[in-house]
Amino acid sequence: MAATDDARTSDRSLRADAVRNRLRIVEAAQALFEERGIDVPLDEIAERAEVGAGTLYRRFPTREDLLEAVFEDELRKWATIAEEALACEDPWVGFSTFIERICATMATDRGFSDLIIMKLPTSQVTASLCARQTRALADLVLRAQEAGALREDFVVEDIFLFLMANAGVSQVTHCAAPHAWRRLVAFLLEACRPANAGPLPAAPTALQTERAMLGHATAMGVIPRA
Repeated sequence: MAATDDARTSDRSLRADAVRNRLRIVEAAQALFEERGIDVPLDEIAERAEVGAGTLYRRFPTREDLLEAVFEDELRKWATIAEEALACEDPWVGFSTFIERICATMATDRGFSDLIIMKLPTSQVTASLCARQTRALADLVLRAQEAGALREDFVVEDIFLFLMANAGVSQVTHCAAPHAWRRLVAFLLEACRPANAGPLPAAPTALQTERAMLGHATAMGVIPRA
């Protein structure tokens, strides 16, 4: 009987250790991703978490697995921000506030900035959150257009162009001119107004946008090269 009790105690201890290690890895990854982006070597994450590399790889066999754990809340936050924007009484305020809030987060969190402009391989969690976010964005654009507040030729893919532009500006200027992104966003939003709706080149298609985001994920090492 004593041996059985000892075994149960040992099992509980091992499970508790596993939970603690997982939390330490996720917290270390979150901090390093925010500081330096999502291409931080996994061995550095293990070192910051004070666990062995083997422990990290047992918990998270791929970088994608770790990203999903770290950014699930961030992806949910993005979808929530879009849904909150939809609830705004003024469609233009809802649309512009969404763009500003997402770009502000990108400017202060390098990892989120990396994640937001790439396409991760589909998992149950990411697929659900991304579908929720895409529906909210489409509704946000349509609502602003129906109110006459957003130019008619604006498409959801343009939002991703904005985010890609903001990612580049934020990365280059974050030390020397940390608020430069605000001017970029102000220019972009001004261009969205119907009064400024001159002819534009064709927007990228949804497929082209997805390919670009997949290409970025591959370049960042999140998706293995073929």
